[in-house]
Formats: sequence, structure tokens, C-alpha cells
Amino acid sequence: MNKKLSLIPLIILIIASIDNMKNLPGAALFGSSTIFFFVFSAIFFLIPTSLLTAELASAFPDKGGVYQWVNTAFGKKWAMAAIWLQWINTMIWYPTMLSFIAGTLTYLIDPALAQNKVYLISCILSIFWGLTLINMKGISVSALVNNICATIGTIVPLIFLITLGAIWVLKGHPLQIEMNLKSLIPPLDQSTSWISLIAIMASFLGMELSGVHVSDIRNPQKNFPKAILLAGVFIFLSMLLGSLSIGVVLPGSDILLVSGIMQVFNGFFHAFGLSALTPIMTLLIVIGSIGTMINWLISPAKGLLHAAEFGFLPKPFMQKNKAGVPSNILLAQAILVSLFCLVFLLEPNINAFYWFFTALSTELYMLMYVLMFCTGIKLHYSATKRADSFKIPGKTLGIWTVASLGIIGCLSTILLSFFPPENINTGGNLRYLFMICTGNILALSPLFFFYRYQKKSAMSSCLEKAEY
Repeated sequence: MNKKLSLIPLIILIIASIDNMKNLPGAALFGSSTIFFFVFSAIFFLIPTSLLTAELASAFPDKGGVYQWVNTAFGKKWAMAAIWLQWINTMIWYPTMLSFIAGTLTYLIDPALAQNKVYLISCILSIFWGLTLINMKGISVSALVNNICATIGTIVPLIFLITLGAIWVLKGHPLQIEMNLKSLIPPLDQSTSWISLIAIMASFLGMELSGVHVSDIRNPQKNFPKAILLAGVFIFLSMLLGSLSIGVVLPGSDILLVSGIMQVFNGFFHAFGLSALTPIMTLLIVIGSIGTMINWLISPAKGLLHAAEFGFLPKPFMQKNKAGVPSNILLAQAILVSLFCLVFLLEPNINAFYWFFTALSTELYMLMYVLMFCTGIKLHYSATKRADSFKIPGKTLGIWTVASLGIIGCLSTILLSFFPPENINTGGNLRYLFMICTGNILALSPLFFFYRYQKKSAMSSCLEKAEY
């Protein structure tokens, strides 16, 4: 019998799944206005997703996760759409996470390599295929291992970064951002001012993933909402203060998205005479990031396996190896991510590559969240017979307010993802727009194949039964 998770390990598990230092440089690009957009993101995204996840997970403690929630509300076709958006977003997210790891590793070799496409592609493919092969052997990452990775590789470096940023300000070092009322509130009539919202929204993605652990939680109806609330507060404060710590040291034009974290640590260590800590911090961040990769690599594969078992994918994708791992899906993931990485060759620079994949993956994930908020409204009316569980305060008005705020935040982010930021060379507005539109079409079109395949499979099954 598996040991149930208590409150503290659950909080750290949620933080480990969401809090990630790779998003900080992207958020820091926009200076002091970052504060405004973090508050906006909390009101229109982080708080709504946290409340809705807490309600749905505690209301359905036996089967958690987006697939089950959407299936209960709208049926298996919409559930397939939700799990596909979650899976394909992850495939597009991997290159950004892997490039962050590769860029961080350069501080053990030569920081100039962070802008070398050949090095980054080689490192990315080596890490991802290595992790894929490890997962083929049947890795079982326990909550304890996950918590250790999160603590030494994410929480400790984040706290250290924020502390160094505070010391930098208190010691009177020059600041690269203005801290006054005029600069805190960006010009709201300019779309380019809002583009930072994409990077900040990306910092809060994944809260609903913790719902799959609901059956492994001790007293989920009470502990899960508490964990969501406390983890959400920590995530918000750590991401905001971490982004500002980068922004006060580096001007936006100098921030490298794949190695901005080590850029600012290097600056801190040099200024405070702590250069010997650079390799130690590099290793800590890499350990934390790889731990996150291991945690995410198998989860979407299992979600897609679930869809395959419902007949949406060909039978070869249902195949498991001796360790019980969906081996063909893992191989398909590795091949797809390898192809995505070739986009490096099409982008004018590393920052453009990183931003493109961040915007595209965030946009696809936001579509899934729109579906999740609609699910929350539907289940409020259709699933009225629930056990003693957490419910969003305010009854009907509460669920409509939370869902409406969340949908507005999601749709705003989707709209803004079609515009490139001015301080990143993306090769021109039309080129960027073409790539985003093409990326969406390629990512969404397989859904129609899955629906058609499932319909034909169902018809064939009916015919076989009739003949029998």
C-alpha cells in the first residue's frame, strides 16, 4: 500500500511542478512593469486556476486530472482535446526547458557557448534522449526524490537569487529599472507593452497537473485546497521577486533568455567576491531542472496512453515494455522534440527561438485552460451531488466570477502571443505571425485525425460484434 502524501510534501510537490527559474529572464525583460503584469496574471490566471483546481480535485478524489474532469462534463472527445493540448504543449515546452539547461551548463565550460546553435542542439538532444532511455527502464520518481530535486535545485537557488537582489539594492548598486509609479504602470494602449504577459503567464502554468495526485493525498478534501493556496502564494512571490532581481542588475537588451539566470548570478558573485560559487550554483540549477524534466517526461505520455486506450490512437501506441512504460509514445515524443529543435536553424537568434516556443506552448496551454474553466461551470450545475469537499466561495456567483476572470486572462494571452516583443529580433512581424499561425495549425490538426480514427475504430468494433 502506497504511503499517502501529507500537507508539506504536497506543497513542495506542487511548487516543484510549477516554480521554475527558466521563466524569470523572460519576465525580467520588461523592467518595473513586470510588477503590474504579475499582479494582473495572479488575478486573471493564478488565483482562478488554483481555486478551480482545488474544487475539482477535492470534488473528484478518486480520479483526478483534466482528462477525467472534462470527460465528466463534456464527454471523451472534448477530454481528448484537453489531454492533447496538454501533451503537445509539453512537447513544444521541452526545447525551452532543455535550452535553459544547456545554456546554464555553459557556465561550467564557456558562457559564450550559450549563443552557439550547434552546441545547444547537441546538448538538448543528448539530454532528452538520455532521459527518454532512462524512463524506458521504468523510473518511479517518488515524492521524496521529487522534493529533494525541488529543494536543492529550485527553492534554494530562488531564495539565494532574491536575497542577493535585495542586498544589491540595499548596498546602493546602480539599478537597471526605474521604480516609480509612472514606470510601474505600462502604457495600456500599446500591445507591445502587454507582451510580457506571455512570459509571466508561462510562469504559472501547470497548477492543474497536481490534480492527478489527489488519490495519493491524505485527507484530500482539506489538505489539497490548503496546499494549492500556500504553494500559490510561494510561487507568486518567488517568481515576482526573482524576476525583479534579474531586472535590477541586467538591462532588458542584455538579457539572454537561455542563460539569463547564470548571467545575473555571475554578476552578483563577481560584485560580492563570491565567484567560487558559480559552478556550485550551476550544478544546483541543472539538478533541479533535470529533476523537473524527469517528473514531466512520463506524465504526458501516460495521459496520451489513456487516450489511446479509449481508441483515439492506433494500437501500437498502447504498447508497453516490460517495465510497464508506454515505450512507443516515449519514442514518438523524442522524435517530435528532435524535429522541433531544428527550428533553431530557422530563427535569427537564440532569444527568438526561445521566445517563439514559449509563446506557442503558452498559447496552446491557454486553450486547454479555457476548456477547463468551461468544465468548472458545467460541473457546477451537473455534478451537484458531491462529498464534503472544497468549493469556490460565493456559490454560483463565485464559480462564474472565477471562470470569467480565468477565461479573460487566457484569451488575452492567446491574442498577445501573435505579436512579437520589440526587444527581441524575431525576423519581422509578418514572419513571426506566419510561424505562430503555422505552429498552431500543425499542433491542432492531428486532433481531427484522432477523432476520425476513433470513429472508424468504433464502427469496426460494432461490425465485429454484430458478425459474431
